[in-house]
Amino acid sequence: MLFSELVEFYERIEATTKRLEMTDILVELFRKTSPEIIDKVVYMTLGELYPPFVGIELGVAEKLALRALRSVAGVSEKKAQELYGKLGDIGLVAERLLESKAQATLFAEPLTVERVYSSLEKIARTTGEGAIETKLQVLTGILGSAQPKEAKYIMRMVTGTMRLGVADMTILDALAVAYGGGKEVREAFERAYNLSSDIGLVAKVAAKEGLKAIEEFRIRIGNPIRPMLAERLSTAEEILEKLDGKGLAEFKYDGERMQIHKRGDEILIFSRRQENITAQYPDVINYARACIKAREAIVECEAVAIDPETGEMLPFQELMHRRRKYEIEKAIEEYPVSLFFFDALYVDGQDLTSKPLLERRKVLESITEVNERVMLTESRIVERPEELEEFFLRAVESGCEGAIVKSISPESLYKAGARGWLWIKYKRSYVSKMVDTVDLVVVGAFYGRGKRRGKFGALLMAAYNPERDVFESVCKVGSGFTDEDLAKLPEMLSPYISKDKPPRVESSMQPDVWLKPGMVLEIIGDEITLSPVHMCCRDLVRKGSGLAIRFPRFTGRFRLDKSPEDATTSSEIMSMYERQLKKVVEKPAEGA
Repeated sequence: MLFSELVEFYERIEATTKRLEMTDILVELFRKTSPEIIDKVVYMTLGELYPPFVGIELGVAEKLALRALRSVAGVSEKKAQELYGKLGDIGLVAERLLESKAQATLFAEPLTVERVYSSLEKIARTTGEGAIETKLQVLTGILGSAQPKEAKYIMRMVTGTMRLGVADMTILDALAVAYGGGKEVREAFERAYNLSSDIGLVAKVAAKEGLKAIEEFRIRIGNPIRPMLAERLSTAEEILEKLDGKGLAEFKYDGERMQIHKRGDEILIFSRRQENITAQYPDVINYARACIKAREAIVECEAVAIDPETGEMLPFQELMHRRRKYEIEKAIEEYPVSLFFFDALYVDGQDLTSKPLLERRKVLESITEVNERVMLTESRIVERPEELEEFFLRAVESGCEGAIVKSISPESLYKAGARGWLWIKYKRSYVSKMVDTVDLVVVGAFYGRGKRRGKFGALLMAAYNPERDVFESVCKVGSGFTDEDLAKLPEMLSPYISKDKPPRVESSMQPDVWLKPGMVLEIIGDEITLSPVHMCCRDLVRKGSGLAIRFPRFTGRFRLDKSPEDATTSSEIMSMYERQLKKVVEKPAEGA
């Protein structure tokens, strides 16, 4: 497949903001693509080379990319920098500079998708001594054969700024139509994606083997399963009523959720964002080898930091010291962990996700050898609110966030990648007013005044709407940040800066800088109220109004373990609003 053909589709996608139109264009693209390279086309469309859990990214700095471009275009550093400053898009810079070189590239051998992909793959995998020069040579090679529009997307790909606005869910819609006959079979495609976290694999299976293979898609050791998520309620009575009067209550530990894959002696550890974090936890590898008594298994646990002197559980933030590349052995000594297992998803060839919770729990118990560092989560079947309250208080006294209560009905299957009422969080701060935290996505930044002049002084935050696959603004937060937080924000947010409002962001508030959804922060506020400005749950309570968090404050917790799609949802914000004893409808949220 010629790369120019793929670029024509990218141009059409970029020209629209309508998701249905994007889907139709993708369907056309997929039907035209050979099954042999469909996975590569899907990855490239998302601005990737592999699924995220592989952990290999292009990561070419703009400075190096511009250096390659200058070499091919034959222009000075000053001219390239001036044009980049004017356009703000490295892809447009490439297109503009190579337009004058178009005549020369007419005689070059046309680029194919395979050649571009293999070149980008070499760039991504090149490390060590001489890596920069090798990357430069490879990038210069494909740019030298590229037409101006091809160069635009090559430069965007290598710098991680594709700007197409296409997300995984849109790809799944298109795959269902292209290879399954229509969106009515999308659920099967989403299930395959949720069991593999590899949308390119799903595309290849569909293209080569058809719908039946997607419907019979099996779990694979080494491919993380997208985690099942919980809803939240504020009282024991509400929780038990939602679960038809009975549930399994478990301690909700303040740790890092891990999915551990075991095949013989091989151990892989994935975070809730499907990142491969195996190298950061050699101690967990040893625990898993010794304590999981199955040849093959996929199990879930919470890893909790433990005070090495007292044995007490430490807050989640302490565990984040383990997220490092160097001095890992030292970190193990300073921040040892205990593992609390709570689910088994796959054991020795058996897919347990289609089994009820208590059956999964029984299998988990049978394959787990407990010791002082490896345990099952503290649990109890509860049927009365008083039982749940007592269990909840015991969890808090033990250093946990609260409790999570799970359905034990025959329908209590493990719904990978889904949030629902089969699991319900009950945390100590859930009362009538908003004193519970929410996890929101940064979608914009405002420059500060006074002491914060020249720095970001406030952030525009959004909740996630999974039904529409968009991020809806819900507050502007400037309180709670320390001087240290403010100093490191520019560097932390720089990978997400966008020249224009990202396609998946909905906000009528205009920040000084738009940010692509990527970073999640924990926020607390006084209450949820109606807002004429914010877009969360727009028009659902009152025409022309959305919901906003009043007097929001940053708790100091950067949720690096969460992806944007794991953030608090718009429907959760609505539920919290409805449960407030006092509903303020007259006055808008602060900053709205």
